[in-house]
Amino acid sequence: MRKLSLALAVTCAITGLAACGDKAAAPAAKPADGAAPAAAGQQTITIATVNNGDMVEMQKLSPQFEAANPGIKLNWVVLEEGALRQKVTTDIATKGGQFDVMTIGMYEAPIWAKKGWLTEMKDLGADYDVDDLIKPMREGLSVDGKLYALPFYGETSMTYYRKDLLEAKGLKMPEKPTWEDIDKFAAAMTDKDKGVYGICLRGKAGWGDNMALISTMVNANGGRWFDEKWQPQLNTPEWKKTITQYVNLLTKYGPPGVTSNSFNESLALMQSGKCGMWIDASVAAGMLFDKSKSQVADKIGFAPSPVGSYANASGWLWAWSLAVPASSAKQEAAKKFVTWATSKEYIALVAKDQGNWGLVPPGTRKSTYANPEYQKAAPFASFVLDALNKVDPAHATAQPVPYVGVQYVGIPEFQAIGTQVGQSLSGALAGQTSVDDALKASNAAALKAVEQGGYLK
Repeated sequence: MRKLSLALAVTCAITGLAACGDKAAAPAAKPADGAAPAAAGQQTITIATVNNGDMVEMQKLSPQFEAANPGIKLNWVVLEEGALRQKVTTDIATKGGQFDVMTIGMYEAPIWAKKGWLTEMKDLGADYDVDDLIKPMREGLSVDGKLYALPFYGETSMTYYRKDLLEAKGLKMPEKPTWEDIDKFAAAMTDKDKGVYGICLRGKAGWGDNMALISTMVNANGGRWFDEKWQPQLNTPEWKKTITQYVNLLTKYGPPGVTSNSFNESLALMQSGKCGMWIDASVAAGMLFDKSKSQVADKIGFAPSPVGSYANASGWLWAWSLAVPASSAKQEAAKKFVTWATSKEYIALVAKDQGNWGLVPPGTRKSTYANPEYQKAAPFASFVLDALNKVDPAHATAQPVPYVGVQYVGIPEFQAIGTQVGQSLSGALAGQTSVDDALKASNAAALKAVEQGGYLK
């Protein structure tokens, strides 16, 4: 069922509704387990979101929104990242109307907006202060200057490491580490007898899971997904070097069961002191420095994402954002919730509830980074803001490319391409196939997709 649903979603996203038909529409949402029925006169809006910590906090605080808006009842559908993407893509492409608010990213927002699938986020009111949104976040969620989703949190990727373990080996993290440095440090910090692994990275297959990291590694090694004529470049020395590095790092120095690990699993490992290093989203910084959640809060250091032959490579750029699909019959209520959950007032509410400004949703507003309380609680604040402002999705690779995107290719077909390639490379990590065979299969899959999409020149 999962493969059929994903195939349908991607087909719809690429070709429009003609390939879907009325029967493909998703069924109406059922109330979440334990949800109280809506009172007379109430509108129930259904929100699809990912099971990351910041979104769990949003659901926890949502009764305050309901109290202030008694005419609106919230119904939550909280899913693992891959399942979320599958469900919302299917629903919006078929105009199913199952969800009134969707959690989407910078990949989906411009593609779906151009298809007319998203409601423009305008007339938000002076209190919302659109100009306070960090420029890369706002631009990444806009088409022709029009905003189609509001950023809930924004991120780049960065290197986290155990200062104590490096110092014990007489080593020091450079200001701008390379992947060769990472390999050396991972070897030095690994102590499997004590349950400490030199490095934790995403191993779970998916275009937004293992491929988010791998794509930035490819960029760092001078590679790219496609050349200027849309010929796939996965069967090249740059990709082979990258995947060989990736497999070697995780098989030699990574934790067991890594092919099941994405962001949440790796975060838990790092928080519990089982990882020497972790390269992943900057949103994790607050969670790693929080003494109530992290056993190594006073031992964490941070640095930029590693580079390789291409020294200008950077971390990825992403915003988990809230959007209102054009198919929703409850536009006004949905928009009211989205503006509440992405407002300055909501950020302050999180700080109050958590008792820690370092745990507020980061990466979205200039006012957050200008706040002395946030600066005091988040020693990484200026570092992250600077990194976010330096990422350039239009120039992320050493060689010219016909697409926009750092850790993804900004075309509808990439959701299918990235997932298929992610599965092949996960197979190489698990030892089920060789790196060469995985890349050969990946290149063939990418070629077939762009041929069918009419991209080849």
